[in-house]
Amino acid sequence: MKVTQSLLLLALVAGLAACDKLPIPDPNRAAAQKELDSKAIGGACRHSGRALEDCYNLNPKASKAAIFAGWREMNDYMTQNKIDVVAPTIPPGNGKTVPAPAEAEQSAKTPAKPAEEHVKPHAGKNPAMTIG
Repeated sequence: MKVTQSLLLLALVAGLAACDKLPIPDPNRAAAQKELDSKAIGGACRHSGRALEDCYNLNPKASKAAIFAGWREMNDYMTQNKIDVVAPTIPPGNGKTVPAPAEAEQSAKTPAKPAEEHVKPHAGKNPAMTIG
């Protein structure tokens, strides 16, 4: 009887140990992943020199609080380690965006500028604290 109870208990523990392997969606895990993704988006936006508002507009489904946390964390890291902004080489939307007719006319008249000219150095100032 004692052996049967031990085997039953062992089988129960083994069965419960594999619960995380079942294809049952875990809302806590999904929320944590969304939070981490949003934080990574914020860090990437800061590293590429994008403003917070632009980052919010480019990622409407991401958590604004987590984007800000990632942006601020990357800002502190870049300031502490004197890391420069890396200009994005691909426009928002992976280059698949279609410009408005007025923009298309203007871009046809003016030559494209290299990406380096779009990034303004902040002359030692904290970019989070500067305007423009």
